[in-house]
Amino acid sequence: MVIPATDMEQSTRSAPPTRQGTNAPPPCSFQEKVRSGYHAFWYHLGERVAWSRGIYRERPAQELRDLSGVQYERVTSLQRRFRVRFEQRANQMTALRQYDYLDLLDQGWSTLRLPRPAGGTVQDIGSSNFWYAPVLHTFFQPTTLIGVEVEGHRMYINGYSRHDYAKGYIQDLPNTVFHVQDYRHYCAPANIITAWYPFVTPAPVLAWRLPLSLFAPHLLFSQVVANLQRQGLFLMVNQGRNEAAIAASWCSQVGMIRYGSCELRSRLRPRLPPPVLSCWMRAPA
Repeated sequence: MVIPATDMEQSTRSAPPTRQGTNAPPPCSFQEKVRSGYHAFWYHLGERVAWSRGIYRERPAQELRDLSGVQYERVTSLQRRFRVRFEQRANQMTALRQYDYLDLLDQGWSTLRLPRPAGGTVQDIGSSNFWYAPVLHTFFQPTTLIGVEVEGHRMYINGYSRHDYAKGYIQDLPNTVFHVQDYRHYCAPANIITAWYPFVTPAPVLAWRLPLSLFAPHLLFSQVVANLQRQGLFLMVNQGRNEAAIAASWCSQVGMIRYGSCELRSRLRPRLPPPVLSCWMRAPA
């Protein structure tokens, strides 16, 4: 997908902020250090054990029930336009979340007037159990789809791991893979890279029961630049304007140029603050 450089926001063409101190660990309290150490123990234990019960497949809902009028109207529109029925392979909750992500992508692409993507390699950062892989496959129509998750061996209460769930979600998707790996060390070219609600401040890292050693946004976004092909696109969704502004600062520091951004209206699963979608490209050489 080729993006015309003339569409880039002029305000983002200025020199990026200084990088001094961007790799320094964030200051944290004694309590946060203790929490981080506790999370680190379980994280590394999960990595060593790499427990698996095998592929987990949800029981499909087949039909969505108890939708509001707005939800029904939007889901029906998405089904018709994208020729998809997520509920035939996922339960009600997962399917509704999948339509929600598809709706957000559709809104963002329309608002920013981006050309409809097709083909190429799509990478996703921080994929959790990759429940939204069918969404990315439907919207981007990639030649190859790759999900990368640093904590893919986290176990759920039913004894299955994130990796087990991911294998179930991608089983019917062609040329789709899921890697349990730290994206900061993942080196492979991509035409489109996506990041849904990446960690750009330390607090959410601890909230998601991860050690602060995994918080290094400068290194993360630097790897995005290294992997992104020329004329490629980095798509990021953040929780509200404040988080989006912090994320934008990190992107600017590693030399990316913003193509555009917009605040999204979540019609299927309302949330506050409203998510903000932004698209970025590598700076010209």
